[in-house]
Amino acid sequence: MYKENITEKFRQLQDRITTALELTDGKALFEEDNWLRDGGGGGRSRVTSNGNIIEKGGVQFSAVQGVLPDKIKSKLQVTEANFFATGVSLIIHPKNPHVPIVHMNVRYFELEDGTFWFGGGIDLTPIYIDKEEARNFHLNLKEVCDRHHPDFYFKFKKWADDYFYLPFREETRGVGGIFFDRLNENNGLSKEQIFAFVMDVGNLFAPLYCQIMAKNANQSFSEKEKDWQLHRRGRYVEFNLVLDKGTKFGLDTKGRTESILVSMPPEVKWSYQYPIDEGSKEKKTLDLLKKDIDWISSIEHFSANKILS
Repeated sequence: MYKENITEKFRQLQDRITTALELTDGKALFEEDNWLRDGGGGGRSRVTSNGNIIEKGGVQFSAVQGVLPDKIKSKLQVTEANFFATGVSLIIHPKNPHVPIVHMNVRYFELEDGTFWFGGGIDLTPIYIDKEEARNFHLNLKEVCDRHHPDFYFKFKKWADDYFYLPFREETRGVGGIFFDRLNENNGLSKEQIFAFVMDVGNLFAPLYCQIMAKNANQSFSEKEKDWQLHRRGRYVEFNLVLDKGTKFGLDTKGRTESILVSMPPEVKWSYQYPIDEGSKEKKTLDLLKKDIDWISSIEHFSANKILS
């Protein structure tokens, strides 16, 4: 399994995802921006805005190489300097507050001495949490994980809960998903087997999220619900700029800032002590932004209807 094969598969994945999103939205078209990195390699940024459903979205492909800065070598605890990295990363910010924000990325990293690892993940950030939707989302992730290793879902679900967490807010970013990093042959699978799992995660994105888009896009919403969406987007920005390791890696390796920060929402609010009423839809969502919720089995304890109907 050579880096050239992995790179091409990721490039094709970007194609499939952008095509599916355009078809589901019905209006949004991705504009393509090809770029070169001064230190080596480049990428293909695809961005859309003002669609029927998608207010702003970015699906990025990159394949870069060069010399690791000392700061990154120290973080990764490696001595080898020359690296290669490729991947697909996306974030979608919908117009309608009833359509969740979504993030997904799959990536491959290799050092000149042959050291390698894969990483990735997918997580859902609803503005208003629908427990049945969260359950279905996690069921699909578990099905993909179970095809490759019986421990993957529970291990990577816990990893996502811990990773997509704002400790200074004591809130998870959303209903979580899965997150994994530095997967290699030390995990008991071959390189080919790990890559097959990573591609299955990537290929799950379009059918799963496009279904969520289509189901929720025509729900009516109030000015208050739109205001809450803008407020919650602020939490998303806080995570991406303060805590996200991918953002930090891209900036520290002199990546393309415009492509890295395409994850930012088009419009956002920070309100001082946003008023939350007891029993409100907003309060019910905040009460579910917790680590370690078993979205699959605990559904039997939830209402059969949407929590926030």
